[in-house]
Parts: sequence; structure tokens; C-alpha cells
Amino acid sequence: MRGHSQRVKILVVDDDPQLLLLLVRNLQWEGYEVLTADDGEQALGQVEANLPDLILLDVILPGLDGFQVCQRVREFSVVPIMCMTARGHDQEKDRLLELGADDYMTKPFDMSELLTRIHAVLHTQLMSHTPGKASSSTTIGDLTVNYARAQVMMAGREVPLTPVEYRLVACLAQHAGRIVPQDFLLEQVWGKAQGGDHHLLQVHINRLRRKLEPDPARPRYLLTKHGIGYLLINPV
Repeated sequence: MRGHSQRVKILVVDDDPQLLLLLVRNLQWEGYEVLTADDGEQALGQVEANLPDLILLDVILPGLDGFQVCQRVREFSVVPIMCMTARGHDQEKDRLLELGADDYMTKPFDMSELLTRIHAVLHTQLMSHTPGKASSSTTIGDLTVNYARAQVMMAGREVPLTPVEYRLVACLAQHAGRIVPQDFLLEQVWGKAQGGDHHLLQVHINRLRRKLEPDPARPRYLLTKHGIGYLLINPV
């Protein structure tokens, strides 16, 4: 059993009792504390009562489905959310990411890959609270990234970001003015398990633009270099 210095709580939400049991056993074997719910209302109650460090959320649920749960959680929490989807359609994945999910897995999935992805998302959450080494902050125009506080400010106001969104903008800020390749961003933010998933990155970039840009359709800070990567610049 792999122990963690601090017990990390993972909430698993799925209405399939066999899969739920399998997930619980594997996560406990990895050293995680596991909470469970088999419908959307229970899931929201667990989040509010127990403050998990990560939510593993099935999309198809009785009552409130995974889309609704994801949306409701994002109204009050930035806890990482990894969704499990049986269909795997791009439109469904896009909708989940737009609602605030940090990652997704398509059923059926390999358990070792799921555990790797969970570790990567939790690592992202941990790193979002790790101070920068070279400087305590970076300022680009009206945008300031404070690494010590894991905080992003735009024109003096804090921008509410999920851990993944913060890591993404922090990585770009640390390379401000330079093109950051897509695969490098994926590895830095999600880990090697998500290598090559440029669509996942694009959806999160679009989400960041809606939070950072005065006009997301005409970005001034966060620019795209098609087929290469992204860069953060001073718009002046």
C-alpha cells in the first residue's frame, strides 16, 4: 500500500455498485481516503460536508447528472473534478470542461491509467500552492501572478481559478513573451498521462480567456501560435 504523508480525500461518485467498489478498493490501496456517493444530491452533500481533495465523477447519474453536479460544485469550490464518461463524444467532453471539469476518462478505462491521471491532477493541485522559485510574482500589463499565494489578479481584482487553470496561467507567466509548446504545457500542467491531448489544452485556454481577457474573442494577453503553442504577452 502506498501511503501519503497527509491523507488525501477522494470522493467517488458512481451509481454502478461494482465499479464503485472496484474504484474504492484501488484508491484505498494507493493510500487515499475514499468517500462515496451514488447520485448527484449525495455527491453535493459529501462535497459540502467533507471537503474532498478531488472528485471522481460519473456523468450518467440518477437525479442530478454529472453536468449538473459539476456546475453546482463550481459555484462554491475549485476542488479538482475528474469526470468518467461512457460515451466519450467530443461535445460531451467539451461541455464538461466548459462547466469546470479538470480532466476526463472514457469508460471502459485502464485502472493504472486512471490512477496515473488522478496523481497528475492532485500533483497540479499541490503545485498550485507551491511558491515560484525565481520570483514571487510576475506582472504582465494589468495581469499579476503571485506564486507564493497561488493567486492571479487582473487590474487589482482576484480572478477565481481552478488549480489546473492557475497552473496553466502560471506556467505561461513564467515564460512570458515566449511561445510555450503545447506538449510542454500539457506535461507541466496535467503530467505525462495527458501528452498529445491538444484539444483538452485548447478548451482550458478558451476558459482562461473568458476569465482574463476583456474581449475573449479578440485576446490581447493569451495568444495562440497555431500548431505550435501559446504565449502570454503584455498587450501594450
